[in-house]
Amino acid sequence: MTSAPLSIVIPTLNAMPRLADCLATLVAGLGAGLIRDVVVVDAGSDDQSPALALDMGCRVIQVGHNGRGRGQQLAAGAKAAKGDWLLFLHGDSVPLEGWIAACKSHIAAAPHQAAYFQLGFDDQAPSALRIAFWANWRARLFGLPYGDQGLLISRALYEAVGGFRPIALMEDVDLVGKLGKSRLRFLPAAVETSAERYRKGGWWFVPLRNLTLLVAFLCGVSPERIKSWYR
Repeated sequence: MTSAPLSIVIPTLNAMPRLADCLATLVAGLGAGLIRDVVVVDAGSDDQSPALALDMGCRVIQVGHNGRGRGQQLAAGAKAAKGDWLLFLHGDSVPLEGWIAACKSHIAAAPHQAAYFQLGFDDQAPSALRIAFWANWRARLFGLPYGDQGLLISRALYEAVGGFRPIALMEDVDLVGKLGKSRLRFLPAAVETSAERYRKGGWWFVPLRNLTLLVAFLCGVSPERIKSWYR
């Protein structure tokens, strides 16, 4: 390869302080010749997320408060990114040891498949371990990784399936559904994601709510209606 192949797209909304950890981890990917650019797409943060991203050398795009959801952010970031490969990564998710080698291996060996990380949380409580276990099981058995597991995909494949739709919710499920299980691989590396929403919302309530919303989406309920239930 004559140039670094990978663009990383990160949607943010008041993502501090985890965004700082995420971006700091990505620096090693620059040194390894993997990352071409990092595009941070902010939805109107009130904290220092956009300023931090600029200071770290990222390209920052503002999409503003318009209620369209993360799908719009991801679609805009993919359009602005320069790489032949895209890694969509949440701002509160930090790739762990081995992520660079895992991404390089996938890029070299599986251009016609997308890939996702193993999920872990910044909390070692039994409830956090339980949720991570079931999330990883769901992803491997049904081909349904969520956005907090990241998604590594070639631009050609991303565009072939239509990319992220700018929908209010379930943009991650929508995209992996278009890919199908046969075009998804499990990366031998992990991301550590913030468990704050579970600590605030409840270790049982949040997963049950998410499952209910997933079933509703798969049954054809519109993302806009689902988002009204989510609030």
